[in-house]
This record gives sequence, C-alpha cells and structure tokens, in this order.
Amino acid sequence: MPHTLAVLREGRLSEGRALLLVKETACLTLEDRSRVDTDLCADPATLHGVGTRRLVAMINERANQIDPAALVKRAAKATSERCVTIRPAPDTMTYVTALLPVAQGVQVYAALKLAAESARYTGGDERSTGQIMADTLVERTTGQERAAAVPVTVNLVVSDAALLGGGHEPAVILDATGAGHGTIPAAITRNLTAGAVDLGAAWLRTIYATTSGDLIGTTGRRRFFADGLADLLRIRDQGVCRTPWCDAPMRHLDHIQPAADGGSTSLVNGQGLCAGCNQAKEAPGWRSAPGTDPATGRHVVTTTTPTGHTYRSVAPPPPRAADQTAPRSTGRSPTILRPVRQAA
Repeated sequence: MPHTLAVLREGRLSEGRALLLVKETACLTLEDRSRVDTDLCADPATLHGVGTRRLVAMINERANQIDPAALVKRAAKATSERCVTIRPAPDTMTYVTALLPVAQGVQVYAALKLAAESARYTGGDERSTGQIMADTLVERTTGQERAAAVPVTVNLVVSDAALLGGGHEPAVILDATGAGHGTIPAAITRNLTAGAVDLGAAWLRTIYATTSGDLIGTTGRRRFFADGLADLLRIRDQGVCRTPWCDAPMRHLDHIQPAADGGSTSLVNGQGLCAGCNQAKEAPGWRSAPGTDPATGRHVVTTTTPTGHTYRSVAPPPPRAADQTAPRSTGRSPTILRPVRQAA
C-alpha cells in the first residue's frame, strides 16, 4: 500500500488511520488492497476532512465493491470468535467484556437501556441509568432477583482480624474455578460478608496455617468441591499460576513430582498452574521439587529447566492472622467466605 505509506510519511495521515486502512483491507488479495490504496490515498484531497468513522465506511464500501465474498468470509470468522472476557479494573471493580456480532450487541445494549429508562421514569428508581443497566445485566445473566445476591461460588480468603476484629489486611478473591481476581480492602470484605449473611447465602470454612503463613489444613465443610485438598491448593496459591513471571489464572492442579514417578497426592506435592505451564513442564529435561522456603516457612517449588537454570516459586503469603506474636505452632488464619445459592 505505497500511497498509504506516502501520506503517512508526509504527515497527512495519522498512524491510527493508516492502521485502519491496513486492517480493514487485510481480507483482500494483494492486488485488491492496492486498488483500495490507490482509490483512497493516491489523491490527498480524497480523505481531506474525512473523520475516522467515515474513513472506515469508505474502506468497507470500496472493498465490498471489489470483493464482497471476502468481507462475508471475514464477518463469518469474526462471528466464530465471539467470547466473554474478564479483567481487573481500578477501585475493586472488574471489566466483563462481551465480543458479539453487531446485531446481538446492539440488541443487548438496547434492552438494558430500555430497562433502565423504564425503571427511572416510570418506577421512580433513584439509581443512575448506568447503575440500573449494570444491575440488570447481572440479574438477567445470573437469574437472581437482585444484583447484590450473588448466587455463584465466590471465595474470599480473609484473615480473622480483618473479618472479625476491624483489621486492615486485604482479602483475596477467587472464583469457583479457583482463578484469582486480585485483592479487595478489608472494609469491603466485611460489607460483602454482612450482605451475604443477611441474604442467608454465606458460610465459613476455617483454614489453619503455621505462624509463618504456610497452609497446613482446613475444616471439612464444603458444598461444591468433592475434594477439600483441591480447595486448599487453590487458596494457598491464590488462583494464580505458580510459575515465576507467569501470572496467568490457575487452571490445573499439578503433581510437582509426577504421580507416575511416585509423587504423592498431597498439599506439599501439589501446585496450581495455568494450562500452558502445566503442559510445558512435561517436556523432557524439566524437573520440579517441592519444599519449604527457609526464609518464610511457606511452600516452595524449585524448577530446573533443560538448560540447568533453577527457579524458585514461593507460595504467596495468606492474609495475616490476628495474633502474630503468640508462640504457637499453628494458628487459625484465613477464613474463606462462600456466598452460594440456597436450596429450595
């Protein structure tokens, strides 16, 4: 696309708009892309005063005239890649993003907008339009009557001091799969706990840790997981892959020393990994060994690569217990709160 490159060099086209020309014609053949390039960028006057939205429309209009089948094929591929993703946001919030075909996306937004306007102007709802739209999305997606009454398993790992004694140690939040979603302040944790208790949708599990913070056991009460050990592994590793520098959500519970080689199914010999790291460690030349970190007393995994390099992964510290000075070998440390759907 030599004309696009030329007007970019001359400063008459921004980098972002040049990228649009490249991306929007990527489905065309080299010859057809060259034709669009010539039609739109050969004469500088063609794009004079044209906004970005209009530029995209012009590109698509010209591409549709040249090869409509290519655009149809690209649209079908894009539809096949529809998905929903989640990522953290500031101030203990999160972004849940849905990538949808345009008709479906517009329909979802219009339905939420209509529900919000109806609630505000006919029902006297004092919430803002954005708040009503967000709450309606949660309610219609989960099937619950109120957005605050979360009906799925959400694990809050919080110290007894923060939950019961007014402490400030932040809590760790994990979803039902064990994937970590960061920390939240102690005050917000107490509010979530109080709200869940009021709704009759909370229960507690006590987790025991050494004074150094290494998790060693848990009470047996559970609702959804048949294996309490799996819960404890996810909580100890806080939903994040144990491989150094990875930070991907935990997906697999792995035997550090493979079970085929005699490795035990135990808390010490277990670790949480993402799918990619779990598969990578099975390649020839990789070795892993569990242990205890002498500096912190917490669980550690030592990994040796095929090149002989060694890396250590120490389990993240759990929220601190209320009494850090008592000379005891075990202490009641984090408590796990689970809002759950109540049986009918």
